[in-house]
Amino acid sequence: MLSVLSPISSVLSLAVAAVPAVVPMDINVPPNSNGLPGIDQLRTIVGAVMTIGLILSVLALIVSAVVWGFGANSSNPHLASRGKFGVLVSCGAAIICGASVTLINFFWNVGQSV
Repeated sequence: MLSVLSPISSVLSLAVAAVPAVVPMDINVPPNSNGLPGIDQLRTIVGAVMTIGLILSVLALIVSAVVWGFGANSSNPHLASRGKFGVLVSCGAAIICGASVTLINFFWNVGQSV
């Protein structure tokens, strides 16, 4: 039985040894900033959306702080807690808007090192 399998195992070992020679070893695809038309306009649009997000976060912070103040001064704990939650959410949204480029660059570099 062993003599029947030995030709198969030798063919299999040759096939496995030949596979790494076929697969390319160095694949490098960097981002191309001039591959598509409109990349500069897209960067401008993304910057404008980030600005709008930050402005809306400030607006939400102001409204939430006013709601929190009204709730605290009118002895309405539900309104005060909703205002506190709104303050936290607006601060979190501002953090995400401000750190989005840094987060994307960080995870891009992590992905490149894998």
